[in-house]
Amino acid sequence: MKKLFLFFMISCLSIVMIEQLHAQERYQANWESLKKYQVPDWFRDAKFGIFIHWGVYSVPAFGSEWYPRQMYQKGSAEFKHHVETYGSQNKFGYKDFIPMFKAEKFDPAKWVALFKKAGAKYVVPVAEHHDGFAMYKTALSKWNAAEMGPHRDVIGELAEEIKKQGLIFGLSSHRIEHWFFMNGGREFESDVLDPKYSDFYGPARDESETLSPEYMNDWLLRCNELVNKYQPQLFWFDWWIEQPAMDPYRKSFASMYYNKGLEWNKGVVLNYKNISFPEEAAVLDMERGKFSGIRKLAWQTDDAIGNESWGYAAGNTFKSAQYVITNLIDIVSKNGNLLLNIGPRSDGTITDEETQTLLGTGKWLDINGEAIYGTRPWKVFGEGPTESASGSFSDQKKPFTAKDIRFTTKGETLYAIAMGVPSTNTEIKALGQKSGNGAIATIEMVGSAEKISWTQGADALVIKPSKNYPSENAVAYKISFKK
Repeated sequence: MKKLFLFFMISCLSIVMIEQLHAQERYQANWESLKKYQVPDWFRDAKFGIFIHWGVYSVPAFGSEWYPRQMYQKGSAEFKHHVETYGSQNKFGYKDFIPMFKAEKFDPAKWVALFKKAGAKYVVPVAEHHDGFAMYKTALSKWNAAEMGPHRDVIGELAEEIKKQGLIFGLSSHRIEHWFFMNGGREFESDVLDPKYSDFYGPARDESETLSPEYMNDWLLRCNELVNKYQPQLFWFDWWIEQPAMDPYRKSFASMYYNKGLEWNKGVVLNYKNISFPEEAAVLDMERGKFSGIRKLAWQTDDAIGNESWGYAAGNTFKSAQYVITNLIDIVSKNGNLLLNIGPRSDGTITDEETQTLLGTGKWLDINGEAIYGTRPWKVFGEGPTESASGSFSDQKKPFTAKDIRFTTKGETLYAIAMGVPSTNTEIKALGQKSGNGAIATIEMVGSAEKISWTQGADALVIKPSKNYPSENAVAYKISFKK
């Protein structure tokens, strides 16, 4: 009887201790608590995701996804184009594009199959862009894709298909930028001034005005609705949430979201730009840019295949698979991820140019993925003659070459990746005998059974060129060291 009582007491104590532990794990809406956040392994291992900018702005398909703002900015190319093509903004406003946004060829299964073939491990569609049109069924606004335009819950359909095909589902909200986005329409006679549409175009305030509590609370409600409805494992924010007035709302959302991750027993990621969060409390995202060296904390680049627009726009030019692959390698060597954007047409089809870039990237990753997925940075990110772009909004102007080397590691294995196809000897100074980085035991070329000819000299490791490289864009060498 005593043993039974003792067992009962120990069990009760264990339950209390477990409950206390879980209580301690809950995040509070303060920076001290939120700085305890840990980036989940799935994100650090995934390395490559797909961003999707698709919305009403794909109907005019002119300039960029900022068309809804620029069409109300007097003197802009979009303003002139709009008046000449559709008429004055008081007769045909942005709202009038919504019935034209039919998405009649939108096939989420086909989209996700393409992303998977591209080698992406997570997908992040835009749930609401600056224009204020929700791409999901929301209880907070009638201006949404389920009730207007396509009459489909785009985010819901994508979430289901992404999860079904074994990828990680994320989403982005640009709702806070809507505060000022349509304010040009207040400066002249336009439908932005019509009270009937104030729930769509409003508030349309000046950027210098402090956000109202009502608007910030609406933002928080919309974000919470997205989390509860679709359970995204990544939530991405653009730059404007850094407004000082948003401080308590950022904390409230982050604590709620991280606690939901605990409830779901799934690691979640919150992306931010600039200074919206302390660097320990979320994952920094750098738009169209990267770091010049290794960052200790995990980070992400968001970049677009399209050079001029994130959404679909006529006349857009596109990045090649070579550009994407070498920049992915460079970013991963510096402890980052690449979130690569596409901009589908209004009918739901993806451009041939973007498709070819995605397939080319996937072809390379099919062969060389072991040097990318699940890796961590080495002692140095790399070496070579080509200077890496650094900072936000800094495309890699000068292409990388086979003389540029990047390093990644997995366990005791080192990967050295030539950022092109070598036609002459590959020399790696960081692996010379004098470097002190270890004596090399074996070298293999990833994706090939060919025996590699190499010499570890005093000043550099020298790898002789191959006649049959398995990849067209970059070559990965798998290196093990003597113990």
